Amino acid sequence: MIPRRAKSWLTASLALCVLAGGIWITLGYNRSTHSELPVLAPESGKPKAIAPTPAPPESVQTPTAEVYSNRVVEYHMDVKLVEGNVLEGTQTITWTHPGKKTVSELYFHMYPNAFSSADTTFMKESGGKLRGDVMPTNGYGSMNITEMKTEDGLSLLHRMQYVQPDDGNIKDTTLIKVRLPKPVKGGESITLHTRFEVNLPKIFARMGTADHFVMAGQWFPKISAYEPVGRRGRATEGWNLHQYHGNSEFYADFGIYSVRIRVPETYKVAATGFPTQQAVVKNGEKVYQFYADDVHDFAWAASPDFVYAEEPFSAPNVPGVRIKLYLDPAHQDLKERYFYAAKAALANYSKWFGPYPYATLSIVVPPKAGNGAGGMEYPTLVTAFGADDTTPGYDLERTVVHEIGHQYFYGMVASNEFEEAWLDEGFTSYAEDKLMEQEYGLIPNLPVQSGLITSPSSLTQESWKFDSQNEYAANVYTRGKLVLLGIEHQVGAKKMERILSTYVKKYRFKHPTSADFQNVVEQVTRTSWSDYFDQYVYSNGMADFAVEKIRVTPVQKDGQTLYESSVTIAKKGSDYNAVPIRIAFEDGHILTKQWNGKEDRITYKLTHTSPVSWAMTDPLYSIVLENRHMNNFLKSGLDEQTKSRWSMSVTKLIEAIFGGLSW
Repeated sequence: MIPRRAKSWLTASLALCVLAGGIWITLGYNRSTHSELPVLAPESGKPKAIAPTPAPPESVQTPTAEVYSNRVVEYHMDVKLVEGNVLEGTQTITWTHPGKKTVSELYFHMYPNAFSSADTTFMKESGGKLRGDVMPTNGYGSMNITEMKTEDGLSLLHRMQYVQPDDGNIKDTTLIKVRLPKPVKGGESITLHTRFEVNLPKIFARMGTADHFVMAGQWFPKISAYEPVGRRGRATEGWNLHQYHGNSEFYADFGIYSVRIRVPETYKVAATGFPTQQAVVKNGEKVYQFYADDVHDFAWAASPDFVYAEEPFSAPNVPGVRIKLYLDPAHQDLKERYFYAAKAALANYSKWFGPYPYATLSIVVPPKAGNGAGGMEYPTLVTAFGADDTTPGYDLERTVVHEIGHQYFYGMVASNEFEEAWLDEGFTSYAEDKLMEQEYGLIPNLPVQSGLITSPSSLTQESWKFDSQNEYAANVYTRGKLVLLGIEHQVGAKKMERILSTYVKKYRFKHPTSADFQNVVEQVTRTSWSDYFDQYVYSNGMADFAVEKIRVTPVQKDGQTLYESSVTIAKKGSDYNAVPIRIAFEDGHILTKQWNGKEDRITYKLTHTSPVSWAMTDPLYSIVLENRHMNNFLKSGLDEQTKSRWSMSVTKLIEAIFGGLSW
């Protein structure tokens, strides 16, 4: 329903539009009627057609000798796109046992099977919805291993068994165990040859097809991560095994990938790593050869509609990288915005967190119909959101800089996103905000964001144990980011930069934990942060400091009326150092206090020529981890019944608004 004043403006606007349209039509009619020009210009008068500029060939690169990771696994794969949505692939995988204990089975993630039916764990937990996208009708897909054998030619098909260690859902086939004919000892390697087929789903959650666009993310049988003693605090070594869940993302060991990709000859392919030779067209097929090392995943996208652009870039901590854009035609005129965002991200993240070690960075812009594949990170390759608007706002840049931030905390640091997703998403969100403020002047509304955290949970909680996608996002992204900002506000921006730089440099290619990050914070600051981490990281703590009551008593002293006021501040949530308090008197005098926030409450007794008018905790909203701001302020003189009724009504209103803003 439109308000009356808006209706008046709308009516006037429509009248003007009708009038303008009438004038335009009249002028246009007269112009065409009285024109002496012929309807069609002769051929000799037409300008010559300008041939379209051919797309530049993608640069070819060669691997370097530098080794960054332990390279536990090596994949050699050949995949062919057939019938638009089917991948036929072969895989030779060599796995080197990183531990000491003899193992008699291997485990592989079969991620595409998350979309095989409505009964999988992913579909049941997500309800067929993810980040605003809905599973298309009849859009299911799946993966099937048709052959797996040892180097000796011994078939292992009869030794396979689907397992469900997280929820026991026998209809979930996203994790498979392969019993080996011969155990593998620590330090030994095993090579398996596999043939598989993937029926790609219609794009919904990070992978699939939309018309001619293909996003192959998590598309191959991927060996699970094996954790030696000491990694991520493990006392005994073993496999890290989880199904594909509605909230969870991924975790894997580092390795080498050599991948041949065959697509119809009109297609262009973007992929992790770089091509080692120019694509070859033969018999209606285009063949690419890609290589990547020191990465823990390999993804690719393909489309006949990609508009390709490439620029070299270097900065003090970026010795040389080729930025590659694979644009949907709807965004081909926006390439400079993509390039600028990518360069700003690489230059600043490498300055803050250490050198970017890879030779390429590819950005894929899906079509509008492929938005479900958008906003996702893979090693050296990120996706923007679908190109549904030719004049997008800053969401374009925000998405690009966020996903490039993942190249550090997901890509290089390689946190376990099944179990401690905040170590990637929270850290990346923190970096994203810093960059967006610096480069584009966009300052986040932190009080609103903290107010959205209505169900705080432990940040070390496994991703599928959050009650909903909203609760997962509010904690892992927003609350995780605010935990870092809370540290920054206490130690200062310069020291925080040193903390994060030390953390990333120390744990590049190492798979750290929250405890590892805490150790770095304590080493850099030379103080204990146990209370802070126990409350805000390992538990569900949020701050809540309230003005509990104000009492004013007039007294006579030396013939003068004075006022003895008491202001009681209560701690209703977790601890937080240095709680600012502002107390105002009716004569305009302002008193500022600071409380250590350790006790349950504190009362300030004040004598002044004027009574206290009001008091407020955290007047500048500097306590970023406080999510209940309605009790921060109290005016003197409100009776308890009125105060409670007013506070509850406004709180309900605010919660309703915040609830509508959540995603």
